[in-house]
Amino acid sequence: MAAIQPMEQFMIKKIVDVPPVLVPGLGPIDLSITNSVATMIFAAAMISIFFLAAARGKVVPGRLQAFGEILYDLADKGLTGPMIGDRGRPFLPYVFALFSLIAFLDIWGLIPGQFTVTSQLAVTVTLAVVTFAMVVIVGFLRNGLGFFKLFVPGGVHWAMLFLLVPIEFVSFLVRPVTLSMRLFGNMIGGHVVMYMFGSFVVALAVFAMNGGLAYLGFVGSALSLAMVVALTALELIVAFLQAFVFAALTCTYLSDVVNLDHGH
Repeated sequence: MAAIQPMEQFMIKKIVDVPPVLVPGLGPIDLSITNSVATMIFAAAMISIFFLAAARGKVVPGRLQAFGEILYDLADKGLTGPMIGDRGRPFLPYVFALFSLIAFLDIWGLIPGQFTVTSQLAVTVTLAVVTFAMVVIVGFLRNGLGFFKLFVPGGVHWAMLFLLVPIEFVSFLVRPVTLSMRLFGNMIGGHVVMYMFGSFVVALAVFAMNGGLAYLGFVGSALSLAMVVALTALELIVAFLQAFVFAALTCTYLSDVVNLDHGH
């Protein structure tokens, strides 16, 4: 019987081999199409097609349009509106695109045989760094050097600032790390557990075929199958929640710098 290898599902594999491109100062860069890249291209295409089809603007929306409007309202009235306020309107496209992409990639990865892009730390770190860079750029554009007021808690005795300012600064720098690790950890952890229970379904069923007391293996196989079904339902909820949490934290970080003059 083949060894159980739960981490094999996260391996990056080349689909289309492209010769590396030499970039001055960076060296050769591999532009080959991998299963990760192909999945992200597919996700972008499917999301675009879905919202183009949903954006019909009918007075009485059909199911597709209604579902698209629910997702849009979730990003508008559930995230940017209440969390950033009126100033959050310009950031709605980014938050909406971020939420849609992560949710699609998370849910797509639950389909057997499909690659889970959000289980790749490089992907989650990239999304987190882009978000962090946007927060910093928006912070300086809107507040100038007043951006540094973000690290100065209001209503605190000046003597405490020597302790609190470094803590606030380090906490700010750690944001992209926690943002990326949260999504990465939840995706890879859930898929490993599902893989292990899925392996038990097959392994125990094969063992039970030996006869005798081994028939009890069918009971274990059935229980493992039930766990796989339950975990799949749970992972479906987690996939959606992780996309929502990532977008919500993005809104929180943007709110800190967009409304800096109100909060400090």
